[in-house]
Amino acid sequence: MLVGHSGAGKTTLVEQLLAATSTIQRPGRVEDGNTVSDFDEVEVRQQRSVNLAVAPLVHNGIKINLLDAPGYADFVGDLRAGLRAADAALFVVSAFEGVDGLTQMLWEECARVGMPRAVVITKIDHQRADFHEVLATCQEVFGDGVAPLYLPVITNGHVNGLIGLLTQKFYNYATGKRTEKDPGAEYEAQIDEHRGVLIEGIIQESEDESLMERYLEGEPIDTKVLVDDLEKAVARGSFHPVLCSGLGVGAHEVLELITQGFPSPLEHHMPEITDLSGKPVNGITCNPDGPLVAEVVKTTSDPYVGRISLVRVFSGTLRPDMTVHVSGHGLADRGHEDHDVDERIGTLTCPLGKQQRGAAKGVAGDIVAVAKLSRAETGDTLSEVEHPLLMTSWTMPEPLLPVAIRARSKADEDKLSQALGRLVAEDPTLRLENNAETRQLVLWCMGEAHTDVLLDRLAKRHGVEVERVDLRVPLRETFGGRCQAMGRNVKQTGGHGQYAICHLEVEPLPSGGGFEFVDKIVGGVVPRQFIPSVEKGVRAQMERGVVAGYPMVDVRVTLYDGKAHSVDSSDMAFQIAGQLALKEAASKVPTLLLEPVDELSVLVADDYVGSVMSDLSSRRGRVLGTEPVGTGRTLVKAEVPALEITRYAIDLRSMSHGTGTFHRAFLRYEPLPPNLASKMTATE
Repeated sequence: MLVGHSGAGKTTLVEQLLAATSTIQRPGRVEDGNTVSDFDEVEVRQQRSVNLAVAPLVHNGIKINLLDAPGYADFVGDLRAGLRAADAALFVVSAFEGVDGLTQMLWEECARVGMPRAVVITKIDHQRADFHEVLATCQEVFGDGVAPLYLPVITNGHVNGLIGLLTQKFYNYATGKRTEKDPGAEYEAQIDEHRGVLIEGIIQESEDESLMERYLEGEPIDTKVLVDDLEKAVARGSFHPVLCSGLGVGAHEVLELITQGFPSPLEHHMPEITDLSGKPVNGITCNPDGPLVAEVVKTTSDPYVGRISLVRVFSGTLRPDMTVHVSGHGLADRGHEDHDVDERIGTLTCPLGKQQRGAAKGVAGDIVAVAKLSRAETGDTLSEVEHPLLMTSWTMPEPLLPVAIRARSKADEDKLSQALGRLVAEDPTLRLENNAETRQLVLWCMGEAHTDVLLDRLAKRHGVEVERVDLRVPLRETFGGRCQAMGRNVKQTGGHGQYAICHLEVEPLPSGGGFEFVDKIVGGVVPRQFIPSVEKGVRAQMERGVVAGYPMVDVRVTLYDGKAHSVDSSDMAFQIAGQLALKEAASKVPTLLLEPVDELSVLVADDYVGSVMSDLSSRRGRVLGTEPVGTGRTLVKAEVPALEITRYAIDLRSMSHGTGTFHRAFLRYEPLPPNLASKMTATE
């Protein structure tokens, strides 16, 4: 899979690799909107990748599935799906932009899961390119085990070719075709310097302990031995070769690394597999004849074909017309209910961008597309009906940007629910919330770009027009003091009337105290059967609020006196009396508006800690403390009102240049400052 920040040249490199293997006639351009992997209308308009795309090719008889992942932080869900499906990651770094913080975070994420990695420095033909400076940056940022396999030969700003450090050959591209010759004497010192570092790095990872001693004694090491050890070191995730590419240069070398230096699917670490009861299942390997275990890594909806599931086959063989068991567990909080169903496999295809080329089968290690799996969603496991299995789902980032929307017309409202259901099935990073308190439909997204893409798909793909509305944060009400109040519900209507009088004492409870109802009736002034009626009426009024329409919390209500009538008193009469008493109490003592306060944990690079803490304080937050996390990062903990962080996902990304992450959790309710409370009350 190709990984890197937006604009690093991933999609352009895919085009070069496809053209080098004659998969396509000529490479397309992102600016022209004619690339294989950026085929979505949104990608063409925005000139950047927003989807995980597959581009298969064949080099030296070996099929390679290139996965082009979006480089923008909002679409990290597709990137993580790609990491699950990939056997190795090719980090793409621009020769004049270098390594940004997001790329460093992605590198560390791959390191945590042991993903084999290599680096391609692109755009070496750019006028501001500096290969050696960016190489040094990669070695500094990515750590040990980063060494170049090739060096570019640049004359007067033009890339003439590449020098292979293992083969000590000059691959000349000056004529437009790759020719091989010996490098000149002027490159000897440069080759010796970098070749020594490369060989020592490979040998250090070798299982043959005698190699280092032989090398230090001056004995030449066979290139094939070095290549074999290179592949083993890359597969372990401990060595990371660096290549380079430019316009018409480097594609062949990248293909050689992928086919000779990257691990095959047989060496792919198998994710944890269980049966449906959760019992671990061991012994499953990447074997076409083994039990079927496959996973849906991406789901899309085509207006003509319907739902298309991109599936990575980990074990067994997937064939058309076979019946499989579809299991989806663990994403109920994202709107994906647990499900176990049997479905029939339809047509299998190998997608090349928007083209769907027929496939006879999908064997272990391959990636295929399956049409019309009606219940399968992203992250689901496909297995044999007789032996259903479940793969542990990959970790999905939490969407933290709430966006309230409403349908633009009645016709749009009728179609909105179905359209949103399809989007949720496609995108596990999207969470849909129907907030019963605010009566708002809220999309929890990864960021502004993610939101724009979702709304664009609603309009263009599903024909549903929506508009954004101001997000309402659910507040609460409580009493600011103790008082006594009477609820009098006495009416004569000619027949049975209504007669209920209750005397209540109300007082606030500490934050989180909830609601207490205390019965202090003596002498039967309120008959026992009507005491629950008073409580029911009080609870109903608390739900509706007494000032701004927000539910009331943290209140103790004591019923201490009242009157009843032998004929006209009833359950409903005392419910109404309880409601009236609570309203009267609100007119006697101040009523406070309470706002939710969240516990915020912000993880940022050390360089941005001061800015983050200052920003949190400006949001009426209380910084509780900081603690170091790993090398160069700090976790900032704070308590911040939810009203102040509705757009924090965007603001933090701006402050930290895309490297900051945060987690929020509801903590408690606190009184809203009087100046803000008056504004809130005025708008109700």
